Amino acid sequence: MRRISTVLFFSCLLAFVVACQPAQQQKAEVKQQLPFDMPEVIIPTFRADTFNLADYGAVGDGSVLNTEAFARAIEACSSAGGGVVLVPSGLWLTGPITMKSNVNLHLQNGALIQFTADLDQFPLVESFFEGLTEVRCQSPINGNDLENVAITGKGIIDGNGGHWRQVKKEKLTEGQWNKLVASGGVVVRGNRWYPSEASMIGNEKKELLPKERTIESMEPFKHYLRPVMVSLVNCNQVLLEGVTFQNSPAWNVNPLMCEHITLKDLNIRNPWFSQNGDGLDLESCRIGQVINCNFDVGDDAICIKSGKDEEGRKRGKPTELIVIRDCTVYHGHGGFVVGSEMSGGVRKMFVSNCTFIGTDCGLRFKSLRGRGGAVEDIYMENIRMTNIPTEAIRFNLFYGGKSPEEDPMTGDVVIDEIPVDEKTPAFRNMHFKNIVCDGAEKAVMMQGIPEMPVENLVFENMKIRSKEGISINYARGLTFKNVELHVDGGHAARITNSQQIAFDGFSASGHDKLFRVSGDRTSDVQIKAADGQTISFNDIEYLEGLKDQIKLEE
Repeated sequence: MRRISTVLFFSCLLAFVVACQPAQQQKAEVKQQLPFDMPEVIIPTFRADTFNLADYGAVGDGSVLNTEAFARAIEACSSAGGGVVLVPSGLWLTGPITMKSNVNLHLQNGALIQFTADLDQFPLVESFFEGLTEVRCQSPINGNDLENVAITGKGIIDGNGGHWRQVKKEKLTEGQWNKLVASGGVVVRGNRWYPSEASMIGNEKKELLPKERTIESMEPFKHYLRPVMVSLVNCNQVLLEGVTFQNSPAWNVNPLMCEHITLKDLNIRNPWFSQNGDGLDLESCRIGQVINCNFDVGDDAICIKSGKDEEGRKRGKPTELIVIRDCTVYHGHGGFVVGSEMSGGVRKMFVSNCTFIGTDCGLRFKSLRGRGGAVEDIYMENIRMTNIPTEAIRFNLFYGGKSPEEDPMTGDVVIDEIPVDEKTPAFRNMHFKNIVCDGAEKAVMMQGIPEMPVENLVFENMKIRSKEGISINYARGLTFKNVELHVDGGHAARITNSQQIAFDGFSASGHDKLFRVSGDRTSDVQIKAADGQTISFNDIEYLEGLKDQIKLEE
C-alpha cells in the first residue's frame, strides 16, 4: 500500500509540474513525502521563440563540422532574451558546445549530436576533475555561471569517447581486443591500449609531466586530459530531460556547484569497459531531483560527490537536498554511490523506488582517511536488486580507487587507530528501508575506521539472497529490524570491533553458524529472533570474554 501511495503521489507531482500548478502547492506535496524539509525545485521555463540550427549554417550530414553554427544559434537565442535552439533530425558533427543563459538546446527525435574525433578542437582550459581544480580539455558541452538552462528532447548526444579513453584488455573479449589493437594507437605491456602517444605518456609515464600544470605546459599532453562530457558549473535552474547522453571521454554528466537542478527521463550510457565512465556525478549541488532515468555505464552510475581532500573542504559546499526516484541501473560499478570525493559533505538525500540489475555493487559508500567531510541524513527505501556480483550494500572507508570486483573485502581486519582531525571522514545517520536483493556475493559489507566508526544506521525490512551474509567491522549504533537472509554456508552475520549492534526480528537460512562475534572492541550486541523462531548461544560463535557482551531477547 505504501509503494502504491508513493507512485500515486509522484505521478501527481509530475502532473503539477506539467500543468504549472502553483509552486506553493507543489512544495507542500514534496515536503509531505520527505523525511527532511526541502525547498521547491525550481524548473526553468523558456520563451517560445525558436532558433533552428540549420538556419545558422549547420549541415546534418555527419561530415561538416558545425561548431560555429552551434555557437551562432546559441548566441542569437540568448541575445534575444532566450528561447529554444532546435536541433532537427540529422547527424550533427561538432566541436565543443558552450551553453548560455535562458537557452533550451532541444533535440528532435532523430537528432544525433556527435563530437568530432579531432581532439585538437577541444582546447585546454581551467576546469575540474575528480574533485580538484585541474587543466583539462574543454568539455564537449559546457557552461559556467548560467541561469535558466536546459538540454531536452528525444535525440542522442555522443561524446565519441573511444578516441579519448585508454582500454584495459581484461574488460574486452579476445575478438574486441584484437579489433581495437588493429585500429592503431599504442599498446603497453600487452594489456593496455591508448589512442595516442600523448595519452599513453600521461597515464604510464607521469614523471615526464610538468610539475607545474598550466595550460601552456600541458599542451603537449592534452590528449591525456580527458574532459567530462557535460560540465555545468555554478549554474542555477538547470533541466536535462529526455535526451540520451552516451560514450563520454571521462565522466558523462557532471553538474558542479549547481542549484535547482532537474534530471528527468534521461538515458545515460557508456561502454562497460570505459575508463572513468561514470554516468551522473552530482558534485556540490543542492536542491535537485533525478527522476525516471536509466543508466548503463562503465563506472559508478548515480554518484554523489563534493570535492576532494583539502580543496573540497575549503570549498565547503555539500551536496544536499537531493531526491532520486524511479531510476534503473544496469551495468556500473555502483548503483547509488557516495564518494570517494566527498570532502565537502553529503547530507539530506532521499533515494526511492530504484532498481539495480547486474550492477557490480548496489548501494556503495566509499572514502578514506585524508578526505574529511561528513555523509549524513541519507534515506533509501524501496530498492530492488538482482544479480549483484559483489555486495548489495557496501561501506568502505579504505577505498583505494578500484572497482568492487577488483577490491574484495573480507572483514575481521584489525586497524590501528589514529587521532581524529579535519581529515577524518564520517558516515552516520542513514536509514535503509524495504530493500530486496535476489542474488549477490555478499549481503552487507561494512568496513569503518576505529577512530570514526560508521554510526547510527538503520536497516529495516530487508530480504537478501547472497552467498555470504552481513560483515561489520568498526561500526557503532546499527539496527537491523526485520531482516531475512538466505546464504550459502558460513556465518549469516559477522560482528567485529563494533558496539551497540541490534538485530530485531532477524532470520536466516543456509548458514553454518548464525553469528560470529569477535574483536576486543566489541560490546553491546543484542539479538532478537523473528517471530516464531528462537536463537541460542549454540547459534553464535564468539571469542573468549565476549559472551557477556551478547544479549539474547525472547
